[in-house]
Formats: sequence, C-alpha cells, structure tokens
Amino acid sequence: MRSENSAAAKAAALRAAARKGLWRRLLSAAGFRTAGMRRADSTAARWAHGAAGEDVTAELLAALEARGWAIRHDVRLRGRQFNVDHVLASPCGTAVVVVETKHWHRGRTTTVRAGRVFCGVEDRHGQVEKAVKYARLIQAALGMRGVVVMPVMVVHGSPVAGGFLEARVQGWEGPVYVLGPDRLLPTLAAAPKVSDPRRAAAVAARVDSVLSPYTEQP
Repeated sequence: MRSENSAAAKAAALRAAARKGLWRRLLSAAGFRTAGMRRADSTAARWAHGAAGEDVTAELLAALEARGWAIRHDVRLRGRQFNVDHVLASPCGTAVVVVETKHWHRGRTTTVRAGRVFCGVEDRHGQVEKAVKYARLIQAALGMRGVVVMPVMVVHGSPVAGGFLEARVQGWEGPVYVLGPDRLLPTLAAAPKVSDPRRAAAVAARVDSVLSPYTEQP
C-alpha cells in the first residue's frame, strides 16, 4: 500500500483548511463543527473513500508485477495538472492500460443504459469520458506505433452489473471497461500471453519519460 496518494492528501487538506484560525481550532477541539467544517468534512469523506479504493486497486495490481507488468501509481502527464490513478505497461510491449479507480454508492448498482454509465439513477458517464480524455492525452504523449492505450475503470462500493461492463465514448475507437474489483486481474490477465521483455522495457521507459509522480511540481 502506498503511504499516501493524492486523494488522501486532498481529504486531509480540506479538513485542515476548514479548521484554520484559533476560534475554529477551539471549536473543533471541543467537538463542535461550523457549517463550513461540516461541508469540508463531507467532501473530505468522499476523497478519503476514493483514496481507500485506490489503495485496494494498487494492492490488486501488485500481483501483476511478477508477470512482467510495469505499474505506476498516482501519476500525472508532464505539463498537466490532472492525476491518473494507475498506469500499466504490458509485458508484451503492445499495450498501456490507464486505470481509474472510483468509489461509488454501495447501495446502488452500476449499469449501462442507453449507452451511458449510471450508478443507480445517477449518470456517471462524464467520468467515463474523463478516463478516455486521459487515455487519449497519454497516447498522444507516448507517440509509439503499435502500442494500444486502453482506459479501464474499477468501481469499488457499487456493485457492477455482471461484474463487467463495456462503455463507449464518442470519438474513441475501443471500449472502456468498467469493472468490479474482482474482475480486474482476470480481465488484464486475458491480454496476449506473449512476452517481449525488450519491447516491454522500452514502453515502460517511454511511460516514465512522459509521466511523473503527481506530488512533483511541473
């Protein structure tokens, strides 16, 4: 498990910012919360859930390293400020997988309806589109022929209908896989079984040249 990811840091920062100032610190110490503190704590809780989901995904992905996958967590594209939860370079040297982790409502099922991803009655397709945006930018930055970039979303909390969904985003040729955690490794393990260590190393090196840890400044 990573010591801290950007989502966990964001949650801590939100809580700390809402308690700046002597009066707010005294109220907090006495067990009272202002309206601002309650709003910050609610938002921070969502970020903390996301951080926990990212750590669980990272633990699952660790099993792939022994199979030759190169895995990077909580990274950003150089020159950009958005973070990507996990980026994997395949041992066959032909694929880079961009994995986004989500933690959605446990009591609502994730489905695809009319071509859009929903969590219960809430339309979450915008987050699928964002995952494609990240994949497209990384693909352009890599600039490697014969290397396919695949966006994947792992949903914690909310059960994914059937454990596995294929979503589509206009302008993106392939599917976006939306998975429950238990389907993540089987899905990636179904990738081509061939191994090309030299090509895989070249792809991993290229990934490292265009991505950096999110905590680093541009």
